[in-house]
Amino acid sequence: MIENEMNPLQSLKLISDVILRTKDQLRNYSTLYLIWGWIIAVASLSFFALHTYTSTSLFFLPFPVLVLIGIALTFRYYRSVSEASETYLASYLKKLWLVLGICFVLTVFISLSQKIQPFTYTLLLGGIGTLVSGLNLRFKPLITGGVLFFIFAVISILIPEQYRSLLHGFAVILGYIVPGYLLRYTKA
Repeated sequence: MIENEMNPLQSLKLISDVILRTKDQLRNYSTLYLIWGWIIAVASLSFFALHTYTSTSLFFLPFPVLVLIGIALTFRYYRSVSEASETYLASYLKKLWLVLGICFVLTVFISLSQKIQPFTYTLLLGGIGTLVSGLNLRFKPLITGGVLFFIFAVISILIPEQYRSLLHGFAVILGYIVPGYLLRYTKA
């Protein structure tokens, strides 16, 4: 068995390359927070505006249309990133959000079949994913975003139903978009 011995310069270069790759991967996690943050924020705020200020019965339409766009963008994103260099953490987070994505769909379906708005429950699911992701990435803005989702979920049961989509949009801005941009421009 032949062992490859590295000189100190090669070892330092390897360590430097791993650190740079880790920084790049950390920044890459921001993409999906930004995609979904903007999609859900726009859908929530559009829902509120259409429901509150128009007489259309299609006020819910921004959600299915934008979520389908989000799913397509997510698949496109995962196709563009290299699977060969996927870390354990990246694999874990991808599986976590896949399961939570299924839970989001089921939550919306169950809520609508019971004729209740799903906003409180989707805030809880978003909080779980964001907090767990933030803890695993050791990124305080995502941890804060996850905690804010939980706080907004509690607030949502204390306000009139007509304002829950507005609160939802505001929560997504603070819980996904702000941490997403901070993650994108971090100097980890």
